[in-house]
Amino acid sequence: MLKHRGFPGRLPGTDFQFTIRRANKEGATPLVARRRFADRRPADRRADAGFLAALWEHFGDEPFERGNLDAGRLSWLLEREVLRAEDPFDPASYDALLRIDVACAQISFPDVFSGDAEPIDWQDDEP
Repeated sequence: MLKHRGFPGRLPGTDFQFTIRRANKEGATPLVARRRFADRRPADRRADAGFLAALWEHFGDEPFERGNLDAGRLSWLLEREVLRAEDPFDPASYDALLRIDVACAQISFPDVFSGDAEPIDWQDDEP
């Protein structure tokens, strides 16, 4: 499992996890596109926006390997802002390639791309 060095482990000041520490002995948790409803809690929305901002800052519009990125957090963006970057795609592989759908992400999370969002202090993630 590839560990994305420099990628934030969580949203600062919260327990919203962005990465995992070690590979699951039973295999990677499969990625499944989760449906987001309009009545989601503001904290959940901030976590989605923070995760997408970290993905954008770290990878830009280039394909990236799933590696140690959290399956649950990825699943909230999968098939909308984050797309499969290979065919065939194995949703239960740490080696699966993904990419950001920039057009969709700009519509869903305009603050991440406009520069209007409050900057995230990723250093707060350190103990």
